[in-house]
Amino acid sequence: FFSFCVLPSSSEGFGVPEKIVLLTFISAVILMAILGNLLVMVAVCRDRQLRKIKTNYFIVSLAFADLLVSVLVMPFGAIELVQDNWIYGEMFCLVRTSLDVLLTTASILHLCCISLDRYYAICCQPLVYRNKMTPLRIAVMLGGCWVIPTFISFLPIMQGWNSIGIIDLIQQRQFNKASNSTYCIFMVNKPYAITCSVVAFYIPFLLMVLAYYRIYVTAREHARQIRVLQRAGAPTDGRQHHPDQHSTHRMKTETKAAKTLCIIMGCFCLCWAPFFITNIVDPFINYTVPGKLWTAFLWLGYINSGLNPFLYAFLNKSFRRAFLIILCCGDERYRRPSILGQTVPCSTTTINGSTHVLR
Repeated sequence: FFSFCVLPSSSEGFGVPEKIVLLTFISAVILMAILGNLLVMVAVCRDRQLRKIKTNYFIVSLAFADLLVSVLVMPFGAIELVQDNWIYGEMFCLVRTSLDVLLTTASILHLCCISLDRYYAICCQPLVYRNKMTPLRIAVMLGGCWVIPTFISFLPIMQGWNSIGIIDLIQQRQFNKASNSTYCIFMVNKPYAITCSVVAFYIPFLLMVLAYYRIYVTAREHARQIRVLQRAGAPTDGRQHHPDQHSTHRMKTETKAAKTLCIIMGCFCLCWAPFFITNIVDPFINYTVPGKLWTAFLWLGYINSGLNPFLYAFLNKSFRRAFLIILCCGDERYRRPSILGQTVPCSTTTINGSTHVLR
């Protein structure tokens, strides 16, 4: 159900001007996805500081899944769309379709894991986060992101479970006599459509909404605490007391991170919700959804693989610095300042009668 649906007749095919526009747009999407996800993976491999952050393991695995989507799935879909014909045979059609379901589902599950990781990091105490996000648990979550999609992709598709009860309709749409064209058709029956849509989209979507809602509420509370601390005046002894700098910095960081939640959830819903809603509705209306509408919704989902590097990496200051170092061939201006060589402003404070230097 992640694959192209049939264009039942030549009248539904795309004209030459439409094909040129489509090819230009699709090429831009594929190029953006390949370069963006490659850049994310190279940045983490080269930057030791990025490798120390647990969330980045999910981001790298997400980038790998999206990279495979842009290399193994999108090009063949683009060729079929532009040529209005599938020329690679029935077996490769099944393999391509299985890869499509596997990789796009893996990408969505990675987004879900990232939201859960951020929930524990922001909404829980640091000790709770360290206990929850152990290396073993991270490995199990990453393994689940790749293993679970296998049970709704290669296994049922190769066994033909998705076509039970609709084989005649599939065979009817696989070949267009008017244009002498063959299509890579992947239609799904009602049980398969519901099961796979729930596993691949609706459950991860629900978990993401709950996690990001709690993050948003926590960030608002932290923002309120920051305002209270900043409004705190001098006590009766006339000395100015400042809030704990570490706590204030942590609250500001969490608040800033929470501001991207609307963008992340908005893009995710915009890209995938139309497809999965249509995917469940179509079997119940006798597969009457137009082919061009299916194609538009499918590529809208593919676009999410090109947007993920921007949403989860490019908005991160550490990733941006690593990207600039890579793109500018290691320019020293973008490297982190040395701890020993940097100039740190100093101030003094008195604790229990002793004077201490604060940096």
